[in-house]
Amino acid sequence: MSSIIVDIETAGIDFESLDERSREYLLKYALTDAEKREAKERLGLSPLTGEIVAIGILNPKTKKGAVYYQGVKADKERFEEEEIHFESGSEEEMLEIFWKNISKYKQVVTFNGRSFDAPYIHLRSAINKVKPSRNLMPYRYDYRTHCDLLEQLTFYGATRRFTLDFYLKRFGIKSSKENGVEGSQITQMFREGKTKEIARYCAKDVKATAELFKYWEDYLKF
Repeated sequence: MSSIIVDIETAGIDFESLDERSREYLLKYALTDAEKREAKERLGLSPLTGEIVAIGILNPKTKKGAVYYQGVKADKERFEEEEIHFESGSEEEMLEIFWKNISKYKQVVTFNGRSFDAPYIHLRSAINKVKPSRNLMPYRYDYRTHCDLLEQLTFYGATRRFTLDFYLKRFGIKSSKENGVEGSQITQMFREGKTKEIARYCAKDVKATAELFKYWEDYLKF
């Protein structure tokens, strides 16, 4: 079966760029300054208040992949590192090339993709008026179409959920978080123009997810 690992990195939009009514709505239940700050920091978790700043894909068989990311320059940047092709562009351009490249694979593999990556990609594609090439949210229990490793490792919610970092360490896989970058830092990194660092972090995530996928295939797949 042809498979493709998928992972995204997202960043929140500028809170002040929202209209007054939207700002009030988002802070409706935030009573303290800390709660208001937290609400603003979580904007990147929703496709309605955030955007995709990097999309990583990796073929687990060949170990080759690509990361499409939003750069800081108008000119496109392309480079190769450790079997990964990096290419910058707008969010719209990233989504267009993403849908084109994954259309030939039968199985999409993610970690928590059904709850986060897949709906985020679909909604951001709609907002950018980009037509999807496939449905990333098929029947939940059909792992042959979309294998969400978090669903598989918890047996569809029968056991406790852990973070990707925690699973990687338990399976003896080098964590993509070991370089000090966390998903919660992406928005700030994006605002600081550290787009290549975000892209490289995304590449580490898809590689680590591919290793976890191999454990699932070898020892847990039914």
